[in-house]
Amino acid sequence: MRRSLQRLAAGMATAAEPIGATKVPMSLLEPNAPINYQRIEDNLAIIRKRLNRPLTMSEKIVYGHLDDPVNQDITRGVSYLKLRPDRVACQDATAQMAILQFMSAGMDTAAVPTTVHCDHLIEAQIGGPKDLERAINTNKEVYDFLATATAKYGLGFWKPGSGIIHQIILENYAFPGGLMIGTDSHTPNAGGLAMVACGVGGADAVDVMAGLPWELKCPKVIGVHLSGKIGGWTTPKDVILKVAGILTVKGGTGAIVEYKGPGVESLSCTGMATICNMGAEIGATTSVFPFNHRMVDYLNATRRGEIAKYAQRFAHNLRADEGAEYDQEIEINLSELEPHINGPFTPDLATPVSKFKAEVEKNGWPADLKVALIGSCTNSSYEDMSRAASIAREASAHGLQTKSKFTVTPGSEQVRATIERDGQISVFEEAGGIILANACGPCIGQWDRRDVKKGEANSIITSYNRNFTGRNDANPATHAFVASPDIVTAFAFAGDLRFNPLTDSLTGADGKPFKFSDPTGHELPPRGYDPGQNTFQPPPEDRASVQVAVDPKSDRLQLLKPFPPWDGKTPTDLPVLIKVKGKCTTDHISAGGPWLKYRGHLENISQNCLIGAINAENNEANKVKNLVTGEYGAVPQTAAWYRDHGIKWVVVGDHNYGEGSSREHAALEPRFLGGLAIITRSFARIHETNLKKQGMLALTFVDPADYDKIQPHDHVDILGLESFAPGKNLTLVAKHEDGTKDEIPLAHSFNEGQIEWFKAGSALNLMAKKHKEATGQQ
Repeated sequence: MRRSLQRLAAGMATAAEPIGATKVPMSLLEPNAPINYQRIEDNLAIIRKRLNRPLTMSEKIVYGHLDDPVNQDITRGVSYLKLRPDRVACQDATAQMAILQFMSAGMDTAAVPTTVHCDHLIEAQIGGPKDLERAINTNKEVYDFLATATAKYGLGFWKPGSGIIHQIILENYAFPGGLMIGTDSHTPNAGGLAMVACGVGGADAVDVMAGLPWELKCPKVIGVHLSGKIGGWTTPKDVILKVAGILTVKGGTGAIVEYKGPGVESLSCTGMATICNMGAEIGATTSVFPFNHRMVDYLNATRRGEIAKYAQRFAHNLRADEGAEYDQEIEINLSELEPHINGPFTPDLATPVSKFKAEVEKNGWPADLKVALIGSCTNSSYEDMSRAASIAREASAHGLQTKSKFTVTPGSEQVRATIERDGQISVFEEAGGIILANACGPCIGQWDRRDVKKGEANSIITSYNRNFTGRNDANPATHAFVASPDIVTAFAFAGDLRFNPLTDSLTGADGKPFKFSDPTGHELPPRGYDPGQNTFQPPPEDRASVQVAVDPKSDRLQLLKPFPPWDGKTPTDLPVLIKVKGKCTTDHISAGGPWLKYRGHLENISQNCLIGAINAENNEANKVKNLVTGEYGAVPQTAAWYRDHGIKWVVVGDHNYGEGSSREHAALEPRFLGGLAIITRSFARIHETNLKKQGMLALTFVDPADYDKIQPHDHVDILGLESFAPGKNLTLVAKHEDGTKDEIPLAHSFNEGQIEWFKAGSALNLMAKKHKEATGQQ
């Protein structure tokens, strides 16, 4: 009897224990950094009393990470939230500048767990091992810098060849209910494990690494209700291709896309990650799925069973409340959803496969398919690879080799090792496929493509996430289409965009026609994951003796100098450097590809500033008029000429200026070259914040039609900065060549803190000043 009472008492004690009494590490690689579900629980107790309404799942996670839940104003789409993320992730291209900024802020240890991943600097040329070896030699000084800097400041370091940042995060660091920021726009991939993960600029990462709260405009919430069941040729990729077609590249801006409904249960965890990953293409703050058994399966498969159990105890906060309201709702029946192909030139031009042949013929798109590429951070899971291999295996059984060049990019060393062990790699190679390095490669323009000349119209199809002009191969005439790995693999054997694998036949080596069967594959490897080579470097015990490697003569790394503060004067007679016409992504502002090697050297990389933007004056790229000398020249050289002669300048932009990658260099470069303001019809979220961080004025026309009043050769005044305040418009005086003027109201989204960034010259300047004051430094 006594023992029974003791057991009962013990059980009651356990039931009454707060969630925080259990300590479960966020990652097996960080045993001293536990998940903080208690903070979410405590914050939500306050928030529920304040808001007195049902909460969506993403609201629970976001508000659960508020720095001050008692006093924080919470209005969707209006308030600026101060949040405390659980962790930070950086890829090697953006990490260089983030760490350089962190170093200049005077800190000695990152305040939250942070990792750096080497994936962006490996160029695809001939195949994985040789490409990797060449990248390690080419990028040695950058890798040495990152390896020593991460060791110095207590960060985890994933060496080249380890895989793409988002897959490494999903396999090792993502956990249900967490809040993470990452210096890459596809950070939302972790939403497949019920994590709110947002792409940010490096300056935001530096804030959080330095122990400051992260500021985010309170997101609206778009609910996507999934019914039915996915099957056949339809994959999770087709869900986001469909959503992109509905919402367009601007439709998710300022919102979290939250998936829900019974259809969710038919998606794998990695499939949900695919959907969240490509949510970046609709401008969403992030995307997220509710916690479910598919996530438990994945956590168990990746040796994180304790996290799965802990999350199950916390599951009430990892799904939406009954009756939660959304700002917009979308309904998709998975049972009726067709495979989609999106593109060319934009990821939101969505076409069902049944109508794609007609669109190819109607639009005159090159039907001959030159290259088919599968993998990338979006679609390189074991499930993706095993399904694609089933298609390749069937084609090989009929004696076929791929007609198009066919490349495969494993997302991580773990996936590569596992699909090598289980035979998928040999299936791809026997069919004519080339296995690329575990890295971003062609998806971000790291592709030494030689099969077509620049300017030659051609078509490629990928299972990637982004297909803006020139994105993959720097050829503006390449028509890039995005689809699932299944569709891409089938097209590789057809070699023709007019092929529909659901209805059409191919001819085997025996001369007989055959149709592909529905693809099949395993959600998770039946024999478990093979971790492959160990490519992780943890911080050493003794960090004080580590010397950070930066060569003063390097053309790839350069220590930063602070930007000058605002001089307090009203800006007058500023030349318009360029009036940008049409789409202007961060690729147009700061090109990727070969320029990535200069991401740690601000002076050198600034030579690509706005070279892809189209000048409204002449419909040409990288040709603008110097309004002082009258000469035409390249954009960066003209900007630098103004700067060196003490003349600030402005850029005028169109809709959704700065969409695409989160690269902060697109904000750093115009600031370095002497720019004062970017004035647009509208901004993409991350780029607008990045500009503010660097001390630039990010301004919008109150009436977007006023864009048409600005002439390429105007000089402008910006009035009202002496009383710069949140919600208070500024005035642009556009002075035209004929002597006439237009006074144009300009809106902005600066809050008090961001105005201080502008006055100090940058957010980093203000941070360093406050750190010196707090530590008593001169």
